[in-house]
Amino acid sequence: MGKERLMPERSKSSSVSNLPLILDIDDFKGDFSFDALFGNLVNELLPSFQEEEADTAGGHGLGGTEALPNGHARASSDAAKFAQGDSIPLFPEVDALLSLFKDSCKELIDLRKQVDGRLHNLKKEVSTQDAKHRKTLTELEKGVDGLFDSFARLDSRISSVGQTAAKIGDHLQSADAQRETASQTIELVKYLMEFNSSPGDLMELSPLFSDDSRVAEAASIAQKLRSFAEEDIARAVPSVVGSATASRGLEVAVANLQEYCNELENRLLSRFDAASQRRELSTMSECAKILSQFNRGSSAMQHYVATRPMFIDVEIMNSDTRLVLGDQGSQASPSNVARGLSSLYKEITDTVRKEAATIMAVFPSPNDVMSILVQRVLEQRVTALLDKLLLKPSLVNPPPMEEGGLLLYLRMLAVAYEKTQELARELRAVGCGDLDVEGLTESLFSSHVDEYPEHEQASLGQLYQAKLDELRAENQNVSDSTGTIGRSKGTSVASSHQQISVAVVTEFVRWNEEALTRCTLFSSQPATLAANVKAVFTCLLDQVSQYITDGLERARDSLTEAAAMRERFVLGTNLSRRVAAAAASAAEAAAAAGESSFRSFMVAVQRCGSSVAIVQQYFANSISRLLLPVDGAHAASCEEMAAAMSSAEGAAYKGLQQCIETVMAEVERLLSAEQKATEYRSPDDGMAPDHRPTNACTRVVAYLSRVLEAAFTALEGLNKQAFLTELGNRLYKGLLNHWQKFTFNPSGGLRLKRDITEYGEFVRSFNAPSVDEKFELLGILANVFIVAPESLSSLFEGTPSIRKDAQRFIQLREDYKSAKLASRLSSLWSGSS
Repeated sequence: MGKERLMPERSKSSSVSNLPLILDIDDFKGDFSFDALFGNLVNELLPSFQEEEADTAGGHGLGGTEALPNGHARASSDAAKFAQGDSIPLFPEVDALLSLFKDSCKELIDLRKQVDGRLHNLKKEVSTQDAKHRKTLTELEKGVDGLFDSFARLDSRISSVGQTAAKIGDHLQSADAQRETASQTIELVKYLMEFNSSPGDLMELSPLFSDDSRVAEAASIAQKLRSFAEEDIARAVPSVVGSATASRGLEVAVANLQEYCNELENRLLSRFDAASQRRELSTMSECAKILSQFNRGSSAMQHYVATRPMFIDVEIMNSDTRLVLGDQGSQASPSNVARGLSSLYKEITDTVRKEAATIMAVFPSPNDVMSILVQRVLEQRVTALLDKLLLKPSLVNPPPMEEGGLLLYLRMLAVAYEKTQELARELRAVGCGDLDVEGLTESLFSSHVDEYPEHEQASLGQLYQAKLDELRAENQNVSDSTGTIGRSKGTSVASSHQQISVAVVTEFVRWNEEALTRCTLFSSQPATLAANVKAVFTCLLDQVSQYITDGLERARDSLTEAAAMRERFVLGTNLSRRVAAAAASAAEAAAAAGESSFRSFMVAVQRCGSSVAIVQQYFANSISRLLLPVDGAHAASCEEMAAAMSSAEGAAYKGLQQCIETVMAEVERLLSAEQKATEYRSPDDGMAPDHRPTNACTRVVAYLSRVLEAAFTALEGLNKQAFLTELGNRLYKGLLNHWQKFTFNPSGGLRLKRDITEYGEFVRSFNAPSVDEKFELLGILANVFIVAPESLSSLFEGTPSIRKDAQRFIQLREDYKSAKLASRLSSLWSGSS
């Protein structure tokens, strides 16, 4: 029903409030709209609302009449107004609307009551249907439970029947098996009786045992008969005569069966060999399958492997030797051996790979055959070659270096070991069954690897001794070529000794690195590796320690020789001018020798430091990582390295002390020879004082600058600081003792102060604060020669620490006695004490 039904049909002349509304419940169903309901109620009474509706719909009616939604027409609003008279209320439709709304409310209330009634009836009906439904469900549940119980009983019954059927089937199967066994047993007993006829008589056997087409069946039956007879003999107890007789009879059968099996096995092996010659893989496979019943086929497998050409052909074995070792009489090199082994092992691998294809196609247990084949390759072919290649040398009488020494054997061993390990991995990839090919390969080298550490250490010792002999020969040749020319000048004292060479130490390390690679190759366990590495590294420490210590000692010998030369040419007194000139010339030569020895020792110290640094770097980069996995090994090697270098440090310390003695001896010689007494006691002639340093000071500073250049280059760190500090202290004491020999006037004091300034500026390059402080105090001390006597007491008020040295210096004043300074300063000295 449409929305138009919401509006009742009325006559235009009838009163609006007197006509009943017609509202249907169905009008409120579906797509209900309150706006449409309200519009249909008031359309007839409210023209303006009807006009808005018409505008919304898109047009007006014809003439002065408008169509209503319920189909009725209405006159225009102006005509209605004239019909009602002149007096028109403001909103005349109000009463009609109120009446309409009241009627609508009544009808809506009636409709609600109708709806409520219907809902009440529907609820009662639903409740009744629900009760019926619940009752039905309860009855269905009881029925389903009954069905489940029935199914459970049925399932139990089916299971019981199935078990019974299974038992019956098992009994039937067992009975069939027993019947089959009994049938086979009857056959076997019949055949056993044939073999039990008489010893060695195999002529009366059934055709089965002589028919070549039934060899497989005959072999199977023969094996069963032999197994049965042997078990029966083992179980037999000869307490009954019958049993003893039976056992003797079966012993005859066992003997005949064994003879037959041997004959059959040999016949099959002959057929297998013939098929192998013709490469008939199907026949070979058939024979191998039958032979597998005899001792699990071991005879066939062993026979096949033993007949391979590489194990029986002598020419192949000789070819292996020529390929690896070269022609007879020539000495093979490790590189040539490595190439030869690579070629040979590749050939062996290819051969084994080809044999593996045949074995896979022929034998029922190919892995077992491959295991035997690979084992035979390693134990026969490879071992025969290694025995010729690796001749273990004697450690008591090692081979000379001209023939390669122990190093050649070690290199050959490493090459052979590494290449054979590669062969083992290749064979493992091809296939070798359950054979531990890696372990078998290790066993081939066990006698060599067990004694490897001793040979490695002996080889390093042999290399070291050969290097020393080479260096001594080179030094001897140099000495012979130069002769003794220049020795009288003192310049060849140091150069005649062999100097430390960093290149030689680098060569020691290179030997050790090579030995380290062999240690890693031969040592599979971390503990064993650490022990071998430690032993090899100890050899390096001993070699480097001995080499640099000997080098430092040789450099010290040069210093000692130079010191002896100085002692021989010490100037005495009361010498003639000619003798004094000759002695002075010899002293100059001794000084030159001392300076040369000083430089040589500093070079030795520098190279010693470089050598130690090379060893330490090698330890950090290569040795440490191999020792760290083993507790305590790294720390022990560090301690051993420190102990090994202690001897070199001791030699270096003694040599540096000798260097200081050499420098100070030359400083004292220069001061004695160049310092003039008048330089510190210049006459007061009114001329301007000389502000230049004395000639002795200039010579000493020049000498120190020249000779210490080598020390500044060679030494570093704490060693340099300690050496220069010691030298500065010795220079300070030497100058004090030297100046005690002179008398000073004020102008001489100024000259001395200039010398002290020159010395102080030079020692400042030592970067030794304690030495700088002493030379600063020397500058203050020099003032005792410059100030007036009455000012001396105030000179040391700020520096009481130098009063003792000042007391000795004041006594060197030219006016010490004339000015009676001793009595004047007695109170000062007593106060300071």
